[in-house]
Amino acid sequence: MPSFIQVITATASKAEAERIAQALLEKRLAACVQIVGPMESLYWWRGKIERSEEWLCVAKSELALFSQLEETIKALHSYEVPEIVAVPVVAGSAEYLQWLQEELHNKGLSSR
Repeated sequence: MPSFIQVITATASKAEAERIAQALLEKRLAACVQIVGPMESLYWWRGKIERSEEWLCVAKSELALFSQLEETIKALHSYEVPEIVAVPVVAGSAEYLQWLQEELHNKGLSSR
């Protein structure tokens, strides 16, 4: 069974989040991308605390695809230093993980 991950990135707009999600799906680098927002982010940037409205993308993928996924996000992202963080999936329902594997490898005939 592959090592599944969720990759998180925050974007400056919903349109940017949608462009990234679409590219990841079209390249089969993610089986699903959830877009959440708007949300408010507070963070350190260049020595001071900043505040921004952002949209969060959570991409369902596998570790073997991370470098391609990261490259795709960086190519489409407007931030100088975008958040691109992979979190391991340590457990999941067998049916969901099977669907995820099939979609990532373009074998699925999903009804989702």
